[in-house]
Amino acid sequence: MFVRGIEGQYNLTQELNRLRSLPRVRKGSETPFSGYPQMYNRDYLIPAHGLGQTLHIHLEEYAPGGVSQKHGHVNEAVFYILDGIGAEVHDGVRYEWEAGDIAIVHNNCVHQHFNRSTEKPARCLVMKTKPMYLFMNLLFQRTIIPFSHEPSPTGVGFVPREDPSPFDHQHDHDHHHDDHAHVHFETVEGTKA
Repeated sequence: MFVRGIEGQYNLTQELNRLRSLPRVRKGSETPFSGYPQMYNRDYLIPAHGLGQTLHIHLEEYAPGGVSQKHGHVNEAVFYILDGIGAEVHDGVRYEWEAGDIAIVHNNCVHQHFNRSTEKPARCLVMKTKPMYLFMNLLFQRTIIPFSHEPSPTGVGFVPREDPSPFDHQHDHDHHHDDHAHVHFETVEGTKA
């Protein structure tokens, strides 16, 4: 279910009380992965959760050498690359990405995602307004090449990682072992403050 049905009586006070009673933090460890041997997905926010009706936010993890389905849809999507290296093919044009980049899938684009590494996984956070498009009956979606049910040649036995990303371990390391770090801030004029 992507959007809540508009039916019956709507009481704003009751709806606000319902929303305020829901947790505001979703634990990744309590949100299961689903998917195929080459690409896995973890839904953080979808309308079925009852927290919102306009956004779909999820984590995608690509096995070493993994490839997504080739597909197209009306809604846009933004991929924040958490780790790894990969590529997109959008309407026949290839774009390469790496950790820290943003990949943008525009409206009505036929696209496919690739992990360029044959040794390490890649991971990205995906944000899109797909529920709003579905609500407006803009349902035009098509799969050109479906997900593979076979692992990639270098991804045999791969399972998605339960840790959020390698950055979390680095962050912990920095806090515990770098007590003498000095931070300098640049002012507008370019001098150190």
